[in-house]
Amino acid sequence: MKVLIPNAKELRTQQDVSPFPVLGEREQKVLGAIRTLEMSELADKYGMTVERVQLEWDRWMRIDERDAKGYPAIDLYDGLMYRHMLRSQLQDEERQYLEQHCLIATAFYGLVRPYQLISPHRLDFQVPLIVEGASLKQFWRESYDQTVSDENLLISFLSSEFEAVFSPDIQRRMVKVLFKEERDGKLKVHSTISKKGRGRYLAAMAQEKVHTIEALKKVSVDGFAFRESLSSEKELVFVRKIKE
Repeated sequence: MKVLIPNAKELRTQQDVSPFPVLGEREQKVLGAIRTLEMSELADKYGMTVERVQLEWDRWMRIDERDAKGYPAIDLYDGLMYRHMLRSQLQDEERQYLEQHCLIATAFYGLVRPYQLISPHRLDFQVPLIVEGASLKQFWRESYDQTVSDENLLISFLSSEFEAVFSPDIQRRMVKVLFKEERDGKLKVHSTISKKGRGRYLAAMAQEKVHTIEALKKVSVDGFAFRESLSSEKELVFVRKIKE
């Protein structure tokens, strides 16, 4: 079983660091494509001004010079989902569970384990970067597919942007997990609800050592509970009721 989660744009670098993590062949190819760009071209790819892209440019230069620091991916990413995992409260067994069963989707390092060392950077699959004649999604598809091809169960906490990196055959095998709020009988879903729900449920899965769909359905966190009437074989919906 593998649980697939997205990376985050927000980074937390005020923590202990490790030496520069060695780059694999595919990461070097992505870096090579970035290094062909001028700063103004990188700004255009990112949809930023030249002034705002300076930090990202400096990060890529440090990676290129092998001078960047390394951080465990799960600790470096600091979006809502990661903060709601309550990472500092995880016990050793829970960290081991995440390392064994969780994969983080990235556009630079591919699918990474939670405690794999990575360097600070910003890159997502919407950036129109061409690597060896292919978009980032096309470039990473074969690697993504191979990484999970032998898994008997794929649980997706991914957005459609990340799921689209995988081939249609792999996507059809995924069991998607969705989070909704119910107020006055009306269901609502938005990114904040989803990100918080993913973080809390991932931590709960590690705490309860979830290995099956049936076990996941029984998890209840922060008022979210499985709603069978809204779910299907390939889509699990968890709902939280909001009282006025």
